[in-house]
This record gives sequence, structure tokens and C-alpha cells, in this order.
Amino acid sequence: MVKKWREHVSIEEAWLVFRQNFSSLHKKSNVPVDECTDLILAEDVFSKRNVPHFSASAVDGYALSTKKTANASSATPVFLDREEYQWINTGMAVSLEYDGVLMVEDSSVKDGKLAVYKTLSMGDNIRPVGEDVTCGQIIARAGDKISPALAALFLASGYSFVPVWSKPRTLYIPTGDEIVSGKTWLSEGAVCGKVVESNSTMLKAYFHRWGFPLDVTGPLPDDPQIIRKSILNGVEDYDLLLVGAGSAKGEKDYTSTILSEEGTMLFHWLLMKPGRPAMAAKVKGKPVVDLPGFPMSTAVVLWTLVLPLLQLLAEGNFDEATVLKQAMGAETEETMKLLTPCSSVPGRNEWLRIKAIALQGEKRVFPLSSGSSTMWTMSEADGFALLPRPVAECPAGTNLKVWLTRKIDWTRRLLFQGSNDPAFERLGSYVHKRGGELIYRSVGSLGGLSALARGECHIAACHLLDPEKGSYNNTYIEKLSNGKQWKRRLLFYRKQGILVAPGNPLHVLTIEDLAEKGVRFINRQPGAGTRVLLDVLLQEKGIAVSDVNGYSIQATTHFDAANRIASGVADAALGIKAAADALGLDFIPITEEPYELVYPQEYEDHPCIQALMDALDDPEWRRDVDKLGGYRWNS
Repeated sequence: MVKKWREHVSIEEAWLVFRQNFSSLHKKSNVPVDECTDLILAEDVFSKRNVPHFSASAVDGYALSTKKTANASSATPVFLDREEYQWINTGMAVSLEYDGVLMVEDSSVKDGKLAVYKTLSMGDNIRPVGEDVTCGQIIARAGDKISPALAALFLASGYSFVPVWSKPRTLYIPTGDEIVSGKTWLSEGAVCGKVVESNSTMLKAYFHRWGFPLDVTGPLPDDPQIIRKSILNGVEDYDLLLVGAGSAKGEKDYTSTILSEEGTMLFHWLLMKPGRPAMAAKVKGKPVVDLPGFPMSTAVVLWTLVLPLLQLLAEGNFDEATVLKQAMGAETEETMKLLTPCSSVPGRNEWLRIKAIALQGEKRVFPLSSGSSTMWTMSEADGFALLPRPVAECPAGTNLKVWLTRKIDWTRRLLFQGSNDPAFERLGSYVHKRGGELIYRSVGSLGGLSALARGECHIAACHLLDPEKGSYNNTYIEKLSNGKQWKRRLLFYRKQGILVAPGNPLHVLTIEDLAEKGVRFINRQPGAGTRVLLDVLLQEKGIAVSDVNGYSIQATTHFDAANRIASGVADAALGIKAAADALGLDFIPITEEPYELVYPQEYEDHPCIQALMDALDDPEWRRDVDKLGGYRWNS
């Protein structure tokens, strides 16, 4: 069968398809003036009243006959009797017997007589009828976006309702046997094989930010007849349908079949990562967009397809140059240099979640971990970047257009690269209280010192054993500092050992047991101090790394490794006691290591370094660390 729709289209091609198939709905509605802000007027609006509709005082003072103020000055005041003037506040109606208002600053009253120190002309300090708007005057035109001030003017001009273009009504239909509603998720807990339907929460937030209405159905099972019925009912009542999941190539991905049978498929598969499985169709003249199931995929399809389509339906057009910035709610759009290299699949746009930092006076960005299913990196990101399709490799220093979705105080932000530690990560809140912001990048002890040597961070942390000297950190710092002045501060000592499942079912007690008992081991990334320690211990015992089942499988943090044991994916790992205690694992102690901070002397006066050093002595943080277990203070 030859498919009649487009496949593997670019973002720009998808936009062209939308423009060719859809236009403004041109549906009018009358909305209350206190609900019309940011809506688009459907008709010209003419004032029904004069504003103001009476002669009103423009100042606080005295209404009077201006001819009686002739020749008045501060040197030669004119005096008026009580019956010749009247006190009046700003905005009050001026009686017809008076033709001017004297400012209180230009007068004084004594014994009932008004001393006038200024000559007035007819109409001075009086707002005439219709000064702002006259009855019948056009006050807004069709196509105008209603501002708060214009909404207030409508009311003053005699309107309780105004005609606007109706915003398109959208229905979101989440599908999948594996998803459960948020209510069920919270009341019944996490069940293996079931995930919470959280995409609708994200959709509601974006639609609220964009100012468009959205309705959501409950999760539907992977039943083609139920999905078909919901889509057909939806296009009868709504202007736009969004279907959650069912667009990939899975056994139960029915949506493409349903849409092609009930309507016209417009395109399937985007040249974009994530978000590639997205598709669009026209059913009974209504647009239907199928969103991929994973959160990041859903988000980028919302940005690239859904908001442009909403604006097209509402206003007849969208601005291709600014719609992505609007969609993600970006504060600014800037060009910055990549701090670290990144690669992409050639031929596709790729969305990066980025963190931003100022180093040596230059703004730099680095990508967070990818993966369309990860929500944490989406919420942690400072913004997003879209790699161009022809680009496969982006070396460090490459200029990248970045949309920043949060405000950043560049002068008070600090980039940490180095050894992962849960106690140090908890310090971030205490630094924040002192006006700083600590950005973490867990790259291992050696990775942190190397980044420091390249000028790619402000501060690092390490616990690197030199097996020849039997000492920690000195050898590596001396080598990598290359003669530069690096400051050091010992934070604490940490207990390192073997993490195993509760009860230690495989009876792992020594390093030798990792090889002899054939346990499934989970290692740390190259350059991590814990991996360096493992290599030293294996070498001391004459154990080849190939004898350790899982030596090449890596976790990037202590808690990552501990979680894999707790979930049954691995049997053992080398790590800190705090991670074992947190997840209820057994811990076989091996050694105690110093955990040390290192930073160039040139950053000693950095506001965030100062905040960090002050926070290290915070007794509350130290109590938090003590509760974690497995730490010993230097003093």
C-alpha cells in the first residue's frame, strides 16, 4: 500500500502543511469586559458614551467664576466670599455656575474668605465632557489585541460585553493500558507496570500560560474502538484534538490507522529528536495531532506544532520567528558557546535541555542528560536549544542559539564539577539562603579537576587515591593545577564500602567476592574517585577487571548505583554508606576517604564562593549531614 501522506517532515514543512489545510475559525463570541484582556476583537468598537460625561475637576481645589480672579497674584491676591466658591475634589462634577477650578496650592482660606493667588482663564483645571472619548468615536478596531487599559475603556464607554474572536477549544485524549489517572496514582500508590498520566498536567499548564482553553478526558485503554469513538465524538464538539501516544510502531499503537481510516493523514514522523513519532491529520475538517507519550517528546511537539496551530486557528497566522520562544515561555533568546561537546543524529533537529553559566566573563551552556522520558532534566533546565539538522558534531566553543526559560543572576551562580556526594548536594539550599546559586555537574573526581584545569568550572571536589604514595588528592592536584594557585578545603571523611541487598543474600564480604561469587556488579564512570578506588583494590588483590561481572556497566552517582541494587538490577556496588542507609541496603565497610573542595584562587572573592564557604559552617547543614550517616568531620 502506498501511503498518501508525508513522512519524516521538518518543522518548517509541518508548518506549511498546517497553513495549507487550516485557517482562522472566524467564530465570534461576546465576552464580559472583565474577561476580555488578551483576546482579539472581532469588530470595530465605538464608544456609547462621552468620557467623562460631565464637566469634572482635574484637581483638588475650589470651583469658582474665573472672571473674579482677574489680576490675582501672590503679591496682589483677590479675596472671595464664602458664597463665591465651592470646595471640590479631583473627578467631582463642576457646577454650571462655575467655569474654573483653583488649585488648593494657589489659595488660602481665612475667616471664610478665599485668598486667590493666581489668575485663571475659563475652563482651567476642568475636564470637559468627552475630553477622553466622545460618544460615537471609534475606540478599538477589529483585530486589536485587548489590553487591560482597553478593557477598562470599554466599561467606561458603556460596554459590559465586547465581540471577540473565539479561541479554539481543544480536547486532549490520553491513551494507554499502562497509564493511570493522577487520582488513582496518589490513592493506590505505584504499581509495577503502571505509570501516572502526568502529561495532561503539563498540557494544562502550557495551555493556561498560552491563554487557550483545554479539556482532558480520563485515560483510555489501548482499545481501537474506544479510541476511534472518542476521536469521532471529539471532532464534533472541539476545534482541535490532541491524542496522547499511539503514534509509534508498537503492537498497540492504533492511532495512525484510526486517523487514516476516519480522515486524511497529513504527515507522520518529524525530523526532530525527541518528538519524532508525532503525526497530524484532518478528521471532519478538524485538526488532530497525535502526541508522543514521553514527557519531553510531548513538550517539544506542543511547542513546535500545537501552539502554532492554535494561533493559526485563533488569529489566522503565527510568527515563525517567535512562536517557539512564546511556546516554551522563554525569558530571552541568546547566542552562547557550548561548554562541552555534544553530538546529534544527522538529518534531525535535536532539542537540548541546557544549564547556563558565566565563566571568565563569557556565557556558556552545557546539555543535561537527554532521554525523552526524563522529567527532572526538563524542570531543572535553564532553557532549551535546537541543534540544526545538518549538524552531527558540535565541539566545545560552538555558538548555539538558546532560549532561556528562567532568569539567571550570572554574577552569583557557581558551577561545580566533580565527585558526586549527597551531603554536598544538600549544601545548595544553604548557599541559596546566602544569595548564591550552586549548579552541580557530577563528572567524577578526575573529571572535576580536569574541568577546573580547562577553566570549565569554578570549583571541583575530589577523593582520588594515589596507590603508589597511599595519599589522597595531592598528586592529582599538583599535576593538573599546572602551577596555578588552587585553594583546598577538606569537608569531611566518608565511609566507602560494598553496597548489597538487605540481608546480603550472596554473602559478599570482600573485594575478592565480587569476582568469585559471580555477582552482578554496577560500577561508576571512568574518572570517578570510587572507580579509582575499585581499580586499586582489584589490582592489590590481583583480580582482573574482566572477572568482575558488570565492571563496564556504569552509574553516575552513588544513589544511582544504590537504586539499581534496591530494584534488583544489580547485586553489589562500591559506594558510600549514606547511599546504602538511604535505600535500606546492607553496607560492608572497606575504607574511609577524604572529600575535598578545590577552586582557583582567582575565584576566592566570587560572591557564591563566599556564600559557599559561609554555608559550610552552618550548624543546620552539619546536622543534616550527620543524619545521613557514614560521615566524619575533620574538626
